[in-house]
Amino acid sequence: MKNSTILLLLTMFLALAGYSQKIKQISGNLTPLKGQKTINLEYSYDGVLVGDMKESDYINKKVSEYNSKEPGKGDTWKVAWANDRKTRYQPKFEELFNKYLGEVGMIAKPGATDAQYTILVKTLMIEPGFNVGVVRRPAMIEADIMLMETANPGKVLSQSTVTRVPGSDVMGFDFDSAGESQKHMQNLVKLMQNI
Repeated sequence: MKNSTILLLLTMFLALAGYSQKIKQISGNLTPLKGQKTINLEYSYDGVLVGDMKESDYINKKVSEYNSKEPGKGDTWKVAWANDRKTRYQPKFEELFNKYLGEVGMIAKPGATDAQYTILVKTLMIEPGFNVGVVRRPAMIEADIMLMETANPGKVLSQSTVTRVPGSDVMGFDFDSAGESQKHMQNLVKLMQNI
């Protein structure tokens, strides 16, 4: 492995800078990953904000709005909002993340409890974005990326925060917040390209 995993992870974070994302190394470093073959992968949405609202308040608001326009539409939306994490966002993140990790002989997967290290992707904020023709705001996320010992999850070896990770594409097509969230994950994976 070329100067290995450390460079890949560092480049992953630096690659986002080209998209006006902000990357801040909070603590530690990624040297423990050198020579690893498998990394446990975990996700957390605890305390996530949607825009400037608590997620529960946002969900209640959207359910009420959608149900007032078409009975049952809000309830359907609420189920999709929760399910999209495991059925769309996380699988797409893992697919792309592992595409680049595979180039250096590594793989990250949930449930790899035999792996020495765990990467936790903790989503802090989701901005769903909007596009009403003349006014638009792209979808974005903010997240903490933490490297921990699998056997000792309280021991954070490295923590970085990524902010302003955009979801809209170059043509401005940002109508599907689920699709946009997949793009958020894709952008996070781009941080891992040059390991």
